Parts: sequence; structure tokens; C-alpha cells
Amino acid sequence: MPLKRFMKNRIRILATTDLHGYIYPHRYSDNQETMFGCARLKTLIDLYRDEHTILLDNGDVLQGSSLQFFHYAVEPNETAPITTAMNVMGYDYVNLGNHDFNYGEEALSHHLSHLEMPCITGNVLFHGRKLGASWAVRDFDGVRVAIFGVVTHFIPNWEKKKNIRHYRFQDAFETARKTVEMIRKLEKPDYVIGLYHGSFERDPLTGALLTQDDGENQAYRMISQIPGLDVLITGHTHRTICGSACGTVYVQPGHRGEELACVDIWTDTGVIEPRILKAETAPDSGLLDLLQEKENRCQTWLDEPLGTTDLDLRIRDEFDARLHKSQMVTFVNMVQREMTGADLSASSLFHHATGFGKQISMRDLVSTYVYPNSLCVLKMNGLQLRQYLEKTAEFWSLDQTKIIVNPRFEFPKKKYYVYDMVDGIDYEINVSNDIGSRIVSLTYKGQDVTDDMEFTICVSNYRAAGGSEYSMLRKCEHVKDFPTDVAELIAMWIMKHEHIHFEPVNNIYVHR
Repeated sequence: MPLKRFMKNRIRILATTDLHGYIYPHRYSDNQETMFGCARLKTLIDLYRDEHTILLDNGDVLQGSSLQFFHYAVEPNETAPITTAMNVMGYDYVNLGNHDFNYGEEALSHHLSHLEMPCITGNVLFHGRKLGASWAVRDFDGVRVAIFGVVTHFIPNWEKKKNIRHYRFQDAFETARKTVEMIRKLEKPDYVIGLYHGSFERDPLTGALLTQDDGENQAYRMISQIPGLDVLITGHTHRTICGSACGTVYVQPGHRGEELACVDIWTDTGVIEPRILKAETAPDSGLLDLLQEKENRCQTWLDEPLGTTDLDLRIRDEFDARLHKSQMVTFVNMVQREMTGADLSASSLFHHATGFGKQISMRDLVSTYVYPNSLCVLKMNGLQLRQYLEKTAEFWSLDQTKIIVNPRFEFPKKKYYVYDMVDGIDYEINVSNDIGSRIVSLTYKGQDVTDDMEFTICVSNYRAAGGSEYSMLRKCEHVKDFPTDVAELIAMWIMKHEHIHFEPVNNIYVHR
């Protein structure tokens, strides 16, 4: 039960992360009720907040929901709905996440300038100056609590250059280490709380490697190598994490507002208790009412018809849609090749993608292509193409004789977006073979691909930058950028042609 009454010997930290613009408690693909969203969180926060509470957000708020997508596509000059929601929820301090840069410098600046609380992201420079304060200090009856924030410095590896032209990112670990050292020296706090939009590269209890230790996630390094860090609030990987190791309490609530982190610091004993609270409360009607007009406009926009198809482009089984390449993927690649003129095209099937029914609406589109990616055309040779396909073939694994998703793409974070499917070629993946030797057949227009052949290939800006360990793409010659969002390009194509029809393409054979 919440402790609403004033408790002099307890300081409470409430924290959210990876809200991704979700305010209303429903899915936009079908408007079914859900147990997430800021409206539910607002009720939960109000139950647990008292005079000795600090409310924090750990980033990734601007991108994700269809409401935010609608805002930046149709009404970008207005205040973003998530900005309004955060003001109503009454945060004390916010940190930034990597997806907060997705809509560009102007969008982020507008968001920050309209927030009614300070940003304390300390490792980002904008026009050479700190984006946020290096830290903040709160005093509770003589007990001093210091809070600082950092975001993963991996952002330039993913983000469009035009979106971060005037930003510079400093190493998150080094900034955290120096910040804690300065806080302890100058402020003499009783407790230091860190907000880190990143997560654990190693298991916090065993030290076992969880993911590639490339600097994207540094939470284990922080708790194990930064003395004087009492609490670390993490995010980024959409996992639920809660515990204590190396003398530091750590906590990470889930994404989309489905959970709230609660950390109680008992100042008379020094005990720090972390827990995760489920957002299973009724949604706050005041917040819903405040944004209802914008939500109504969004719903109308989502139901706008784009076109029709006589093909079955629905995604009913995501696993099968990847294993046997859904024709929805074929369609996206067909549009990308036509729009860019590239020889080949690659795309992923995103988690929870819905695909298209016979009547296609904007709702179908934004529920299928959910990220604000743009396109890049690269030039590669046959050797680089094979290396690329070998990397994407790592997505599969075997459980005895059954083909499954490689567990490292299931945990610590579901990374189904790492599996690219390429059109314009025919290829065969033998999952029984060792990683690096799985492409057993590769042809282009009926001819075996040789190392010296040259191709142009269309990929997302995220992939072109080497995102998800595709470093070989970063080494390819950059031919051309197409700055329009992919979802917008697809919408334009459908409205121009009105009806989708093509001969199904079954060019990828995955077997054991």
C-alpha cells in the first residue's frame, strides 16, 4: 500500500523511463485497452508521492506512440502531447534518451523549452554548451540528495546527422564518474542518485556479459567502478530490473509507462529499498481530457484511407513472417527500391507490426513502420554483401532440430529489428552451419554473386550508420540520402498508386 502520510525518516524517488509518447491506455493499432500510458502512471504517482518525494524521468519520450507520430507529421509547431503530459505529471527533473533526438534539433529544443522542469543530462553539449545542469541537489530536513543524468553516447552511431548537427556527446561512464566525484567533493551530499539512459552490459550479480561490450550500455561498469553512487536508475533496453550489487541499488521500470520505479531511502538506518510498481491504476481523467481534442484529431488521421490491396499483407505470426519473409516485407523493399533506384533493398519487420488488410489506412501504416527512419543508398561489393547477410543470419539458432530466434536477440532485450531481409537477390541460409558460414547460396539475376561484383543497396539511416553491430555497412561508400521518413514515402507511394498488387517474391530460404 502507498505511504501517503508524511514520513520524516524516508525520502522517496519515483522514476519512469522509455515512455515513448504513450499517454492514453490503448493500442493505436486496434484501440484495445492496455495497462500502460502516462494517464495510468499519473494516478499511480499521485498515490505514492508526498512531501519527501522526487519524481524523475529517464528519457525516450518523444518517439514511439502514434499520437507523437501524428504530432510531428501534422502539427509539429504545437506543443507535443508528451510535453504537456509531463508538465501535468509534475516531474522534478528529466534526463534525455537516444530517441529524443529522432525528430531533430528544433523538435527537441521546443520540447525542452516548454517543459516546466529542468533537464539534467550532463554529457551532451549543444552549440558547445552543456545541454543541462551537471547535477541538482535537494535538501530534505538537512538530508542532501544529489541527482545527475547521462545518456548513452552511442547516439551518433544511429542518428541522422542533420538531427544532431550541433550536438556533441561525451562518454557516459567517464562523465558519470567525474560528476559523482565532483558532487561528493563540492556538495557533500548524503546520497547520490544517477539517471542513466542506458542499461547493463553485464549481469549485475554475476558480471557475465549480456551483450556486446561496445560502450552502448555501461551500467555494470558504473555500479562496479564508481564509488559513492548510491542509486542508479537505468533504461533503454525496455527490461524490468531491480536489485543491489557492488554497493549500489539499481532499478529500471518497463517501457511505455507500464511500470513505475520506487526507491525508498530510510535516512535513520541508511537502508535503500527499490521496487517496481505496476501501472494497474485507473487512468487520470484530467490528463485524458486535457489532450482529448488532439487525440481525436489523431484518431481521425489514423483512419484516413490510403489505398487497397488484393494481397494478404497481414502479420499474423511474427516468427513465421521472418522465417518465410512476409510479403509485407517484399512490399516495403519494393517501394524503397522504386523510390531510390537502388539495385537491392533491405528492411526489418518491427516488433508487433500489424501489416496491411484489404483496406489500408494510416493506422495500418504507422502500426507497421513505427520508427522515424529515413533511407540511405550505399555502394557495396559482393564480399561486403555476403558479410552483411552472414551478420543478419546470426538472428537464427537451433534448439535441437527446431529453428528458433537466437537467444541473444531475445535477452536482455528483444531485438527482432536486427534481422534484415534483402530483396533484389536470392539467398539461402543454413542455420545448422557455424555463424559466419551460413550463406550457402547467393545469386543476383540468376548469377552467383562474386566478391568483386558491385551493387547499390537501400537501407535505413540507422542501419547505414552500423546500428545493431552492422559495422560493415558503415565502411560502404555512401551514395545518397533520402531525408523523408520511410512511413511517409510508403504513404506517398500508396496514395499515388491507390492499389497494391505485385507477384509474391520468395527469395530467401532459411533451413537447417
